[in-house]
Amino acid sequence: ILNKKITDVIFIKKGVVKEPDIERFKKGVVGETVKEIIRRAKVLIIKFSSNKFLVIHLRISGWLLYGEQTEGARVVFKFSDNTFLNYMDRRLLGELRFRKDYKDLEFIKKLGPEPFDISLREFKEIIKPKKNKIKSLLMEQRVISGIGNIYAQEALFLAGICPQRPANTLEEDELACLYERIVFVLKEAIKYKGSSVDSYRDTRGEKGKMEERLKVYGRKGKPCFVCDKPIEKITLGGRGTCFCPHCQQ
Repeated sequence: ILNKKITDVIFIKKGVVKEPDIERFKKGVVGETVKEIIRRAKVLIIKFSSNKFLVIHLRISGWLLYGEQTEGARVVFKFSDNTFLNYMDRRLLGELRFRKDYKDLEFIKKLGPEPFDISLREFKEIIKPKKNKIKSLLMEQRVISGIGNIYAQEALFLAGICPQRPANTLEEDELACLYERIVFVLKEAIKYKGSSVDSYRDTRGEKGKMEERLKVYGRKGKPCFVCDKPIEKITLGGRGTCFCPHCQQ
């Protein structure tokens, strides 16, 4: 959609638009040309030629489909070449905002650094003092943003660390291994275009391939790929968490 001009906005579910009201949202967006795509954690930010922004918070079930106008879309953006960007969100948990800046949004200001943006030393400084269970801590967006439930489980498995361990009990070598595994898992997820374990699809409507590479997520009761013992599932911080009690200490 880079360098394409928006000529219309079609609202199927107006409640998704949080800022400003529908009339001003449409008036502001129509006529804008897309100049840059930015991301912060699960927030996609479209920068326009006017230096204003369309902020799309995907939350749990939001995703974008490009091409034809699609049945099931909540909001549809039409471009001057008669292509469409469909905002899909079955649960209606996401948010769309048109504003002068995005950096002063409260949920943006509260986001911690992303794993790609910090060094091992900085990662250790963030994690080591905390007493929280390590899996819950990795999902705390104010501490480190952008990991999420699936990849927190996967990184901990690859690092051989029990998700229930208090963060401050991790040794230096364990922290180094965990940092490396987090970065590795996220790069793999990007390479294979995500995990379509629920509603997620890419902009062409295709499922991601990362689901096929997951080692513990969603594998309760199935044999561990390393030791053959059954994968267990517990709840941490209100989220289901799969791990191997034999391989993860």
